[in-house]
Amino acid sequence: MKNLPKVSPQKYNGWAAFLTLLEKEVLRFKKIALQTILAPILMGLLYLFVFGQVMADKMPTFDGVNYLHFLVPGLVMMTLLQNAFGNSSSSLLGSKIMGSIVFILLPPFSGWQLSLAIIGASIIRGMIVGAGVLVSAIFWSLPPLDHPLWIIVFAFMGAMLMGSLGVICGLWADKFDQMGAFQSFVIMPLTFLSGVFYSISQLPPLWQTLSRFNPFFYIIDGFRYGFFSQSDFNPWVSLSIVSFSALLFAGFATYLLQIGYKIKK
Repeated sequence: MKNLPKVSPQKYNGWAAFLTLLEKEVLRFKKIALQTILAPILMGLLYLFVFGQVMADKMPTFDGVNYLHFLVPGLVMMTLLQNAFGNSSSSLLGSKIMGSIVFILLPPFSGWQLSLAIIGASIIRGMIVGAGVLVSAIFWSLPPLDHPLWIIVFAFMGAMLMGSLGVICGLWADKFDQMGAFQSFVIMPLTFLSGVFYSISQLPPLWQTLSRFNPFFYIIDGFRYGFFSQSDFNPWVSLSIVSFSALLFAGFATYLLQIGYKIKK
């Protein structure tokens, strides 16, 4: 038998490991794109069609902005946030229930690699779905895009925040009922009461004050500023709040993955 050539062991490449895990997470939702991409876009368009027709000329908005234009950014961001959360939470919880979580626990992935890959895939899915709703809105009426960079930054930070929150929820939940309850009683109410369908300036003073305790309000209000150069709150303060919250939740999610919260026994 001929001597086989010696193969030197390759040094562990953390960056390559991260990209591999990110690709795996992206492929997970890409293979069921009808459910994870097209269905949310269709849902966003149905909201746009129904509310845009029913509430047109009946709901006051910003100066010089018609209600249909006002509604588009809110629906884009609402869809983006919900899908970013759903992607990371369902990925982790599904892996825990099916037992496939072991395949990411056995390799020497660090907490930051797991966190960045799972949250990164959530950002990608959220941005794709949000962009799909925005592009589809052309068939009705596309709102102005005064500050494209502002729009991208808020979309990214909002998706990062919700992807991180999804990781935390996915680690905490032991069954889909718990995750569904969290979505129904926390995510959905905060999203719908964040100014998606209305300007909080139209609310009584008490409700305006309460709205400012809703973190989703700052995401949608700052995102809307990128379209119209108008907002209900100082956009720079909103950006600071959203960025701080996104980094805080991402750091906490990374810590939970690092210690193996509810996934290592």
